[in-house]
Amino acid sequence: MPSPDDSSGLPAEAAAIVRAYQQASKADSTVRAYTSDARVFQDWCARFGFRSLPASPEAVAAFIVSEAEDGRAASTLGRRLAAIRYAHKLAKAADPTDDEGVRSAIKGARRKVGVAPTQKAAATADVLAALLMRTPDNLAGKRDRALLALGFAGAFRRSELVALDVEDLREDPEGLRVMVRRSKVDQEGRGFEKAIPHGRFVRPVALVREWLEAAGITSGPVFRPVSRSGRVRVVQIEPPSTSGGVSGHSAPKLPRLTDRSVANILQAYCTAAGLDASTFGAHSLRAGYITTAAERGADLARIMDQSGHRDPRTVVGYIRRANAFKGHSGSGFL
Repeated sequence: MPSPDDSSGLPAEAAAIVRAYQQASKADSTVRAYTSDARVFQDWCARFGFRSLPASPEAVAAFIVSEAEDGRAASTLGRRLAAIRYAHKLAKAADPTDDEGVRSAIKGARRKVGVAPTQKAAATADVLAALLMRTPDNLAGKRDRALLALGFAGAFRRSELVALDVEDLREDPEGLRVMVRRSKVDQEGRGFEKAIPHGRFVRPVALVREWLEAAGITSGPVFRPVSRSGRVRVVQIEPPSTSGGVSGHSAPKLPRLTDRSVANILQAYCTAAGLDASTFGAHSLRAGYITTAAERGADLARIMDQSGHRDPRTVVGYIRRANAFKGHSGSGFL
């Protein structure tokens, strides 16, 4: 059994994996997911007497089978395997997942649990309109209207949405140009721009402007927590103490909403609108834009311009679902 690491409270192997992920050039959401998966694997190895780093192919195969038996989804199994692979890459250790026995185990596990992903419902334009009608006319409501409208209009991933700063927004006669500094498909941070039209129905640009003006936000994070008293939350940070031992005045730091906040806000308004909130998630805004654009006959390339998808097959899947009953082959005789 590995000895505990005094600085982290974790066994030494797990602590090494966590530190490696914290230093890796991965998106924050990926780091959190991989770190969590690494800990699950380490705990399993400790329970059954295996080493987690470096791990043997036999241990990894047994772990995957165990996870499948516990009912883990195919997507979870794939992420677990990716986390193990990446941990060994960072540690410059032999990759135990590159083994025929492990590949056979994951194939068998996927056949057992099935690979069809659970699709969250798309928050289409009609659904979005119902949500916007439920937002209160206070500071939190203004923020939520802006968040929902911009998230939909830009087909943003939730990580992209909460990472936006005021400096990323540029006014344009046609609407708003939004610079996405870092994305799931742009890990090196080269950035790309999304155009947000003024619009006549959702009016995302006007709602964003209304929120920023009401909150007095002129720089920094666009979407921030709002207290129950109706004020933008501020976290006080104490600077290092001076040589005389007396700390200086605390400096304000303006926090941003988290990835999870987007889902919580969306689901709260789904409940208020009488919808089944469990069928919606943070991805629903992005899916809703793509689905609505497909229903209105938008060009595939133009949809991808807005969504930032690299693989057209993903978007084609949305289009097929959106147009499943249009021009149906059986419509003339069923």
